[in-house]
Amino acid sequence: VQLQASGGGLVQAGDSLRLSCAASGRTFSGYAVGWFRQAPGKEREFVAAVRWNSGYTYYADSVKDRFALSRENAKRTIYLQLNSLKPEDTAVYYCAASLRSIVTTIRLPSSYDNWGQGTQVTVSS
Repeated sequence: VQLQASGGGLVQAGDSLRLSCAASGRTFSGYAVGWFRQAPGKEREFVAAVRWNSGYTYYADSVKDRFALSRENAKRTIYLQLNSLKPEDTAVYYCAASLRSIVTTIRLPSSYDNWGQGTQVTVSS
């Protein structure tokens, strides 16, 4: 599956954004789909993930009360709604997909085989 991430931008603290991750080549059926982010000089970190078939979701503690995953099957797209954005949310956001049966490792970048190109989110204070 090929992934296309979009929706980033420059916003002020407290604003919202919706990121999209669209699949081409096949559907997300059977995949785990994750969002990660990487700030300059920092390692890539887990943000959120969904197991497509079950709909079960996972969130990083730092975002679980502010970010939310949703999906639109017909468009083969997963959305990440970012609310109450903070300057520390500034990063390049990547979506990734894995067909592996990942549960305990769903938060690890190494568990994912397919990556989108990333979309920049910048939050000013």
